[in-house]
Amino acid sequence: MKLLRHGSPGAEKPGLLHNDGTIRDLAGVIPDIGGAVLSDAGLERLRGVDAAKLPIVAPETRLGPCVAGTGKFICIGLNYADHAAESGMAVPPEPVIFMKATSAICGPNDPLVIPRGSEKTDWEVELAVIIGTRAKYVSEDQALAHVAGYAVTNDVSERAFQIERAGQWTKGKSCDSFGPIGPWLANRDEIADPQDLALWLSVNGHREQDGSTRTMVHGVAFLVAYLSQFMTLHPGDVISTGTPPGVGMGKKPPRYLKAGDVVETGIAGLGRQRQDVIAG
Repeated sequence: MKLLRHGSPGAEKPGLLHNDGTIRDLAGVIPDIGGAVLSDAGLERLRGVDAAKLPIVAPETRLGPCVAGTGKFICIGLNYADHAAESGMAVPPEPVIFMKATSAICGPNDPLVIPRGSEKTDWEVELAVIIGTRAKYVSEDQALAHVAGYAVTNDVSERAFQIERAGQWTKGKSCDSFGPIGPWLANRDEIADPQDLALWLSVNGHREQDGSTRTMVHGVAFLVAYLSQFMTLHPGDVISTGTPPGVGMGKKPPRYLKAGDVVETGIAGLGRQRQDVIAG
């Protein structure tokens, strides 16, 4: 089951991707894609809905972020050894954790806005994990039971804000439009193994990143269990699990986004995103 949200920003409605390729409206069935809807019981109830009888959404309708009510957008840094190497950083002994502001969340095809003063806006395709049920002090072998599903995200980063100015990484990660999520949330039953997914990113049609979640340093189950030791994870929370090599900062010479560029990302089974880069 592939769940999504459609409509104008701030007024999105719940929906699903039907097996005939059409988007079907769930507004009369559930309030949104969040909260208790993301639990196993909530998802099971949705499986009982006859999607063929739901209203069809116009194909040109904007897609919003595929999950609502996100309280925490947690990111994992340097979680692919080859990306750490291209960044000139060692693989850390424990996961690097930082937060992306929830105000950065946007739809999968919304414009990517280069913030004022930016000279080093960069790209990072990542697997997003959406929490479905409250997780606190969970074990690794039970961790995936707390996952509602998976989605594509682009952990857009302004490297000068992130690295060259004093303070934490958060300000280089949290600009408006720096957190597109979607196009849909594929529930965990659709993804046989989150550690065997191809992921890619292109800029202006040129493939820049081409990797696999097989090469993560810390896998999804470990990350959910690990994070739950430090903070309670709630339904709708998003974990962005790190990026493979090929980011602009790692190019020789480095290459960053500019207005007029087009960024496309995708993950096997999770669809694709397209962002037109514009000046802020």
